[in-house]
Amino acid sequence: MARPTLTPELVLKPGTAWSDAWQRAVALAPEAFCDDRVRNLWDDRWQLDGSPLLATTPVDGTPIAGPPRLDAATAGRAVRAALDQHRSWRHTPLPSRKARVTAALDALTEHRELLALLLVWEIGKPWRLAQADVDRAIDGVRWYVEHIDRMTEGRAPLPGPVSNIASWNYPMSVLVHAMLIQALAGNAVIAKAPTDGGVACLTLACALAVREGLPITLVSGSGGELSEALVRSPEIGCVSFVGGRDTGARVATAVADLGKRHILEQEGLNCWGVWNHFDWDTLTPLLRKTFDYAKQRCTAYPRFVVQRSLFADFLAAYLPAVRSLRYGHPLAVADPADPLPELDFGPLINAAKAKELADLTTEAIDRGAVPLHQGTLRDGRFLPDQDTAAYLPPLTLLNPPPSSPLHHAEPFGPVDTIVLVDTEAELLAAMNASNGALVATLSTDDEATYARLAPQIRAFKVGHNKPRSRGDRDELFGGFGASWRGAFVGGDLLIRAVTQGPAGERLPGNFPDYRLQPEAAA
Repeated sequence: MARPTLTPELVLKPGTAWSDAWQRAVALAPEAFCDDRVRNLWDDRWQLDGSPLLATTPVDGTPIAGPPRLDAATAGRAVRAALDQHRSWRHTPLPSRKARVTAALDALTEHRELLALLLVWEIGKPWRLAQADVDRAIDGVRWYVEHIDRMTEGRAPLPGPVSNIASWNYPMSVLVHAMLIQALAGNAVIAKAPTDGGVACLTLACALAVREGLPITLVSGSGGELSEALVRSPEIGCVSFVGGRDTGARVATAVADLGKRHILEQEGLNCWGVWNHFDWDTLTPLLRKTFDYAKQRCTAYPRFVVQRSLFADFLAAYLPAVRSLRYGHPLAVADPADPLPELDFGPLINAAKAKELADLTTEAIDRGAVPLHQGTLRDGRFLPDQDTAAYLPPLTLLNPPPSSPLHHAEPFGPVDTIVLVDTEAELLAAMNASNGALVATLSTDDEATYARLAPQIRAFKVGHNKPRSRGDRDELFGGFGASWRGAFVGGDLLIRAVTQGPAGERLPGNFPDYRLQPEAAA
């Protein structure tokens, strides 16, 4: 009788431990790291202040460096110091700004693998996606360096620095990307390190940038504690926010009261509709891609709205995609010589989020939702006896009850919901459940049907038979309804959002009252 094949025990890839990444970061930028903690960067110096927050990696529970949280008074001093930097930097000639940003990009390129490794440990990104986050930041900013002369012609920096508050999921391709472009346009920049993860990666990236003379402030702290300084301070010329609707609503109220420049990207329930569609072979690989990074991104698709008569065919395309997902420890290999694994996702951002989402799905099932697929951690790739508290296997629910948050809110995890509809009116109502979204997709074989229905879907970008992304470089991005407030961005519009133009200029965007007082920040 043949012996059963045994799955080899996985090991941590040599040289990729958190201690290895941390020691490399400390050796590379000793000014920014101190023993087992990171420093805050303000007043053009790395400061050993703040109260470090205890933190563990979602990958396996290993203790890692947490953000050194400042109090409100210190944050206020940091903002005033950034204004002094801004007053000097805004007069720096554009050729000099381009040269310094380019030098910073060269340094980030040289150390891209270390930055990516820090991202793996801090926020649980698989290796491929962590590298992509770093590369998109670098490549995107290089494009702006190439085009900035035309974009800034006839324009001037803002009166004060740009304040950046962003979620933890894309520290490089969203936050660092924005900071470097804002500096390139002539502004000093301030960023709050996300509380949930990414502080070491951001600290290293900022250390490499400030060595080239860029005017950057990086501070840590709770949103409630630092909001007065980073949002309401009169010194701030613009607020750029990426995050949830609850916090975003408070920021939106503050900037509206103050008449301050703002770019507020918030969550929305991005939906994928299926109506009179029959190209199922093309759909399956697209569905698997929607699970990248466990759907922990602003343009993820957690809701599918499906024509009831097509439900059986849709499931035949969908289930192979979800059953083929690979998830687990991002740095676990079968042999030390093996390359790092190609995973669709690793852990969620922390164990609390995994438990919260697991509880929500259990509650939805108890209230009548039908589980169509339930993965298990046994299907994942893990080290022997590792902590798996932050991991959640993929789950798909049919018809979540209206009383469940999964019915109307973005789960930010590997949980899909499917809603069945019988009419076009029901399709549109279900796809517009969250009062605005960033992206949506409609799969239909009929061009005329797409042309008729797409404008009625309240998402900023609507794809036809394929997903839409946030985009970068000169691709316009914004949102509808509660998913966005303030100036739209991308290419020229991103530069316009953080510079001043001719008197009376109105910025394109989604403002609460659909207008913006000309040069309100001045």
